[in-house]
This record gives sequence, structure tokens and C-alpha cells, in this order.
Amino acid sequence: MKDRSRLEELLARSSKGPLSGIVIADFGRVLAGPYCTMLLADMGATVIKVESPAGDETRAWMPPEHEGQSTYYLSINRNKLSIKLDFSDPDDLAVARDLAGRADVVIENFKPGGLEKFGLDYQSVTSINPTVIFASITGFGTAGGAGLPGYDLLVQAASGLMSLTGAPDTEPFRAGVAVVDVFTGMHACIGILAALNHRQATGEGQRVEVNLLSSALSGLVNQTGAYAIAGVVPTRMGNEHPSIYPYEPIATGEGEIVLAIGNDRQFRGLCRELGIPELAEDPRFAAAPDRSRNRLELRPLLELALAQAAASEWFERLTAAGIPCAPIQDIAAGVQFAERIGLDPIIHAGHEAESLPGIRHPIAFSRTPATYDKAPPGLGADTDLVRRWLAGPLAPTLTAAKEATA
Repeated sequence: MKDRSRLEELLARSSKGPLSGIVIADFGRVLAGPYCTMLLADMGATVIKVESPAGDETRAWMPPEHEGQSTYYLSINRNKLSIKLDFSDPDDLAVARDLAGRADVVIENFKPGGLEKFGLDYQSVTSINPTVIFASITGFGTAGGAGLPGYDLLVQAASGLMSLTGAPDTEPFRAGVAVVDVFTGMHACIGILAALNHRQATGEGQRVEVNLLSSALSGLVNQTGAYAIAGVVPTRMGNEHPSIYPYEPIATGEGEIVLAIGNDRQFRGLCRELGIPELAEDPRFAAAPDRSRNRLELRPLLELALAQAAASEWFERLTAAGIPCAPIQDIAAGVQFAERIGLDPIIHAGHEAESLPGIRHPIAFSRTPATYDKAPPGLGADTDLVRRWLAGPLAPTLTAAKEATA
């Protein structure tokens, strides 16, 4: 009865969210793929996470940990089912092929060509599931970079991102989070949704390919754009912006405050609140391009005015006046700030007995909100359940399977 109730729970997920009825066979691991599929699962897709007997690498990435489990793994794997399969075992491999053959979406981040020997590559899967959306994530694409290992840190280095991170007199730094993996996960999610929309209109499946390097170059936006358009090679500027000023942390009487002045009106308002309105009329600073060119002259004048009060006081005063600014906070304070302004950042995934805190899905839907039905699964926790479903009546989605057995 317990297995039956869990099966019914699995089927019921297909009636929730904007992606209701979509089944995703998730052959991804670590960050980019799992982050993508968690976003899709939050939106109602049924995600079946396929893991080797050793499990996703992130299960062992500790500390930090929660009750003996890696918080890294727990942060990107809610709302999923886990099935443990050993591709060297013929029976397990047959299950993997059955799953790929029945899924709406297959997502994988094996090395290019790595799935061919298992019959789980795009050509093999489309031969049995011609309308499938097959999403592949690689590090450097499938051409000249096919043999390169796809790690976020390597791509931060190779793409130029690290060359922009840090102060002019420091060595290059990586970003404080694996931003390239996150970019790529989001790009994969966008590609999958676009392909599903195309399939809805035409009945055609297709392959969706993303790679870390292309996502990094796209995510560098104005910086790579400067090179592509004008041949300009950006350099490290610390916390400064190459085109806008002031747009950085500036010292106050106590602590620093981040100012983000994006136009002349905001600069006039800042000067008014700081008690130096004359700076807004100074021809060196009146227009945005002039402020950028003359930032070395402007900065000490702003620091002198800001020294009259603490950063916390300036944040309250400037925010009240509509001047873009922010305190520099740690992660705890950042989450608490989101709570204070009503964003409710913390959710609890799963039923009361297994409920686990996590960060809210970033998209708000007025009619089909994200759901958090299931805590991140233990390794292979749903293997029997998924096998039962695969052994049942052939149906392209769990919704159809539910209708077929009603």
C-alpha cells in the first residue's frame, strides 16, 4: 500500500504546475544539469534522476552538511525521484533505455560521445522516441573542445571571466559561486522550454545543446560585447563599472555602502541628499560619460560627504529618497533582508516528516505557482517505484499513464 500511495503521489504531480504531465529523464549530475531540472521540477515536471551506484558526486561534497547529507546536493535536487542504475548491468541499462524511450525530455552531461556505447545517445533515443527533447550539456561543445573537461572553474578561467574578477593589483579570482554552471543550467532550461513549445505546435522533437564556454561568453554580456563590437579587451576594475560611475562600494563614516547611480537624474538626487548639489552642475560630473572619465576626481568628493554618517544611516536616508544603494551583507543578512521586504525566500520541500528548508523558486506565477512537494531524494530511493511505472502500460507521459489505468 505504501508503494501504491507513492505511485499515486508521483502521478498526481502531473496535475500541478505549468509543466504538468512532462516527464524528464535526468542523466545529469553535479550542478548545471541538476539546477536546470530542479527549476523544471518546481514548475510541475516529473523529474527522474538517474544515478550510478556511487551517486551524484555532490552527495559527497561536504562540508557543509545537514544530518550527514551534503547541503550542496540538497540545494539543487528537490522535487525529484532517484533511481539507481548501473549501466554495466544489462537489466539496469534496459531500464535506462526504457526511461529515455518514455520521457518527454532527456537531459545529460556526459562527455561528448559518452552515451553512444550505452545506446543512450541522441540518435539511439530518437529511434525509439522520435518526439523527445534531448538536451546535452558539455564543457566546450562537441567540436574542437569535445575532449576538454567541463568544470566551472576551468571555464571561468578560459572565458576571461576570472580576468575581470578582482582588483587591478590582485591576481584574477573566480566568482564566489559556480556562476558558469548556473548560467548554463538556466540556458538549458530556456532551451528545453522553447523546444517543448515547438513540439506543442509541430509535434517535432529536437536536440538542445548548451556548453559552459558559450554560456559564459553570453553571460559576460557587455564585457564580451565590448570586444566583439569595438575590439576593447576589458580588464579588472575591482568593484567599479567600466561605463557607469558611481557604481561601487564607497566608504562612509562607518562601513561601506554600494551606490548604483545609473543616470543623471539619480546623480542629482544623490548630490542633493549628500548636501553637495553643486557637484551635479559641475561640467566634470553633470553627464554620465563625464562622471566615468573623471571618477578619480569625483570619488574623494563623495567620500568626504559620506563620511558624515554611517553606512546604515545612509542606506535608510538614500533609499527613502529613491537613490539606488545597498548595504554589503553576508548570506545570512541577505536572506533576512529578503524576508523583511516580503519575498519569503525560504520554503520547505516535502511533507512535514521529511520537510527540508531551501530557497524559493525564482519565478512567481499568478495561476500555476511553483510547488515543493518532495525533499531531495536519497540515492536510489525511488528505484522500485520507477521500475513499476516503466513496467506498466506504455504511455508517453505520467498523465496518460494515470488515465490509462483509471
